[in-house]
Formats: sequence, C-alpha cells, structure tokens
Amino acid sequence: MPIRVLIVEDNAGMRESLCALVTQAPQLVCAGAHATGEEALRHLDQTLPDVVLMDIHLPGMSGIECVVRMKLRRPGVQVLMLTMYEDSELIFESLRAGATGYLLKNQPASELIQAIEQVHAGGAPMSMRIARKVVAYFQQIHQPRSEVEQLTKREQEILALLARGYLYKEIADLLGISLSTVRTHLHTIYEKLHVQSRTEAVVKYLGADRHA
Repeated sequence: MPIRVLIVEDNAGMRESLCALVTQAPQLVCAGAHATGEEALRHLDQTLPDVVLMDIHLPGMSGIECVVRMKLRRPGVQVLMLTMYEDSELIFESLRAGATGYLLKNQPASELIQAIEQVHAGGAPMSMRIARKVVAYFQQIHQPRSEVEQLTKREQEILALLARGYLYKEIADLLGISLSTVRTHLHTIYEKLHVQSRTEAVVKYLGADRHA
C-alpha cells in the first residue's frame, strides 16, 4: 500500500510543490494539503495520513501545537517538521511534541522522499545541520561518556548501526541475531543511557563519540 502523506504548509506555492513532489513518487500518495493546523485537524478523519509534513510557523495554531493534537487523535502518525528554521528550542519543542524528524525546506527532493519512507519504516530522519544542533545541545549539558562506555561491545555495535540509520531488522540481519534479541539489547541500552527513544540514544552516542 502507498504511504499516505499529509502536507500542512501555509505558503501556497510550497504546499503545491510538496504535493506534486509526493504525487510523483510511486510509493507515496498526497492524502491532503492544508494551509492551517485547524484545517488539517478538521479533515484528519478523511485524510488518514501515515506521515505528515508539518510547517512550524502557521497562521493561528502553531505547527508544534498541531502535532500535539494530531498525535492525541492518531498516535501512530509520523510527523516530519519541515521548516526554514534551525532554532534549537524549536527543534526540541517539536520533538517533545511528538515529531519524529526535523528537516529543512531546502532539502533536495530525493532526500525528502527518502526521509518520508524512512520515518514510515521506523527511522528518525534529520537534516545534517539539524542533527549537529541536536548533538551540540547534548554536549552543552555535559552528557558523561561513562554511560556509553558501560555498554557491552554488542550494545555499542547495535547503537553504532542505529546511529548510521539502520532499521532494527537490518541490524539483526547484519549481526546475525534475531529481531527480538535486537529489541532486548535496545531496551537495555535505553536503561543504561537513561533515555526514552531511539533519537535520544543516538544523540547521546554521537555526543560521546565527539568527545572520544
């Protein structure tokens, strides 16, 4: 089944361009395109998106507030923030609200399509410049390397592959272990690093690696 993509963007030209881009990809379908968060929420039961491309600065309700309300109604929907802004606070507000990825609007078309597919498959795509901001943020709060060092060799291998963007099934295949074993290791990794998500674990790993 094609991935249903909803676009929430107040700029008409950008909205039409994004919808056209999505429509051209054979594995995607543009389920809807709205200028405001309020409109997107009103039609949510009709569009039934799998992935949402969400602008942050919308007229009326902000994109971040829209993410919160959308996730309450459809917890399984994956949201990619698509914006011109690299403000660290906006990045973390978006992630806390429930967004799974954060991309800049000048992202090449092929990378945007890839990001939609990646987030639908369980990934957490971010533009390189955004990822560096996330790493810098965690470096500023002095994440201790000892937490990463206490991971076993296998756990560090899994975390390294996770940081490179591999999906759980791909990690299992590469390491010759079962998917359930990967999930068990990840649960332990999260506990040792005191994190709640894949994104937090990867950011802490990258921050520790930079200090190595």
